[in-house]
Amino acid sequence: MIRTLFTFVFAAVGVVIIMPPLMVWTMISGDVQLMYDVFISAVRVALRIAGIRVRAEGVENIPAGTCVFASNHCSNLDPLAMVPKIPKRVSLLAKTDVFKIPILSKAFRQGGVIPVDRKNREAAADSVDEAVESLKHGLSFAIFAEGTRSRDGRLQPFKRGAFVMAIRAGVPVVPVSLAGTQKLLRKGDWKLYPGEVVVKFGRPFDASQYTMERRQQLLEQTYAAVAANLPPEQQPSPSAGH
Repeated sequence: MIRTLFTFVFAAVGVVIIMPPLMVWTMISGDVQLMYDVFISAVRVALRIAGIRVRAEGVENIPAGTCVFASNHCSNLDPLAMVPKIPKRVSLLAKTDVFKIPILSKAFRQGGVIPVDRKNREAAADSVDEAVESLKHGLSFAIFAEGTRSRDGRLQPFKRGAFVMAIRAGVPVVPVSLAGTQKLLRKGDWKLYPGEVVVKFGRPFDASQYTMERRQQLLEQTYAAVAANLPPEQQPSPSAGH
């Protein structure tokens, strides 16, 4: 519990003291990279305080250019574990609730994070359109393809959004398998537990070779690749479909 407390205090101090001047710098310079780099460094320090080690495998599979990272999702810890291991700036699609947090909401918008209202199909479609335009302008995205966190850590069926984005933008899809986060920050719990997370990047699929009519095929191939790199306790339930 002490580790969790220190981690949240560190995060709160960073948001209140460090983020505002970085946001001002970003508005003046028009360059978000400094704020992004500081944020990533702060996340790495916070994870160390919490006693969480993150090991990346398959980084050599990440393409040099713009791409969509399609990952499983079983903990709020997932983006903090995965994003710092990606050797390029990436953005996210995030629930609208995240944008209610003072200071952070402005920083997220400056960083290209796009809010998604899953309860409003028209608004969600607009968010996908915005993400496609960002991809076309060179900003990669990390997408949790299940759409929401798994309750038990097992891989759930994927939604089509990430694959529609990749096909429309003509960028590769990189399968990402996150193992262990469900044990370190459990759904419904705010306590952080020390331990190791493994982030494994699979070989990319070239979405420019797929049509919208073949998006389900791209989804299933990515799903299979993510599943193959997960430990047995996170494998899809035998009764689960795609």
